[in-house]
Amino acid sequence: MGKPSTSVWATLQKKRWPLMILLVLSVSTLGMILVRSTFDSCSVSGKRCGREKEDNNSDVKIQSVSGSLNPLGFMKSKLVLLVSHELSLSGGPLLLMELAFLLRGVESEVVWITNQKPVEEDEVIKVLEHKMLDRGVQVISAKSQKAIDTALKSDLVVLNTAVAGKWLDAVLKDNVPKVLPKVLWWIHEMRGHYFKPDLVKHLPFVAGAMIDSHATAEYWKNRTHDRLGIEMPKTYVVHLGNSKELMEVAEDSFAKNVLREQVRESLGVRNEDILFGIINSVSRGKGQDLFLRSFHESLKVLKETKKLEVPTMHAVVVGSDMSAQTKFETELRNFVQEKKLQKIVHFVNKTMKVAPYLAAIDVLVQNSQARGECFGRITIEAMAFKLPVLGTAAGGTMEIVVNRTTGLLHNTGKDGVLPLAKNIVKLATNVKMRRTMGKKGYERVKEMFLEHHMSHRIASVFREVLQHAKIHSRTTNSDH
Repeated sequence: MGKPSTSVWATLQKKRWPLMILLVLSVSTLGMILVRSTFDSCSVSGKRCGREKEDNNSDVKIQSVSGSLNPLGFMKSKLVLLVSHELSLSGGPLLLMELAFLLRGVESEVVWITNQKPVEEDEVIKVLEHKMLDRGVQVISAKSQKAIDTALKSDLVVLNTAVAGKWLDAVLKDNVPKVLPKVLWWIHEMRGHYFKPDLVKHLPFVAGAMIDSHATAEYWKNRTHDRLGIEMPKTYVVHLGNSKELMEVAEDSFAKNVLREQVRESLGVRNEDILFGIINSVSRGKGQDLFLRSFHESLKVLKETKKLEVPTMHAVVVGSDMSAQTKFETELRNFVQEKKLQKIVHFVNKTMKVAPYLAAIDVLVQNSQARGECFGRITIEAMAFKLPVLGTAAGGTMEIVVNRTTGLLHNTGKDGVLPLAKNIVKLATNVKMRRTMGKKGYERVKEMFLEHHMSHRIASVFREVLQHAKIHSRTTNSDH
């Protein structure tokens, strides 16, 4: 992305929009976005999480910035250990970081460990760890005695992603049974290769599992039973939600216009052109290859149907990583060259600065394949920017996008290429449809996918897990 012009930034400063606009962090299953949660958190059986009775002094009255009582206030002074399998720009770690910051906001004592770190120093890890330290999150070694001691004395342990299960036996060893009753396992994966005994053998014995969508929860319930012969613990579905920071930008027309102008100028896209964006880490499972095929097909349809006059169409793929030089990334770029689309298809490297690209595009394409996204945070972020969504009819996307109301759905796989192409044409040729769907999507976000929705649902889950740990502790002590 090119450097912002001096005149634009002067205007920003006059309007009190400093450099922080471009530093907005947003988390998605995309892996480049920070997360919050939403919807009613509930058990898979459909019952809403109840609130257990606790001592009067357990509910510390902490107010949020808006002045209302923070639903996580009861977590004040609680010791929480967060276990991440890695620290990177992927969705899982960034989502856990956001949880860390929410807890620090109510004065919880938060300790972070990363189970797998590269031998050589990693700049991304360094930056992210500094962000946490600046917010009062303690960062310690995953294999240290301090990690074991913290796990034993903590009030709550959050294991993030299925892969984090490796840490239990590798580090805690004989102490595993003492820690499991206070473990909340936060699962984001929707792929079959995570169902291995060495990863999830302790899953039935933890206090609970928190999963991002009903589709993923059902998948885990069936897969663990059929493949491993084990039962899931009590499971809570907690949809993700948009951060206040992202919503502030999404609802500020001046900020959005400046960001739109800057990004489009850097890409060589005019204001009147139509820009379709896919914002996910580049991989076959995210479907960038099929999206580009659909985009090419849509161009052919528009060319053959001369009655349909539309401005120049562009596509941007945000989440690229040419430094990795993957075979898939090379395939994408070769396809663009082969079809002579270089002037209208743009690639942008992985970034945490998602808001500028949401401000710049006209339509979001969420094209995750196979079982789809576990949730897809980028989808609700796009809806906050009043963007229509073209998504696959799979996974968490179906719990977010209302077909023909907030967007249009298509099949996964090769069968979805032509339907997606037709949907691209529909939105490219119908400004009113784009605006109406975008407005409906924004209304849905305001109703279901905001930060306060997440805080209430997460709080409800935490209450139950803490109560479970307390009961188990009393039972264990009475046995002795």
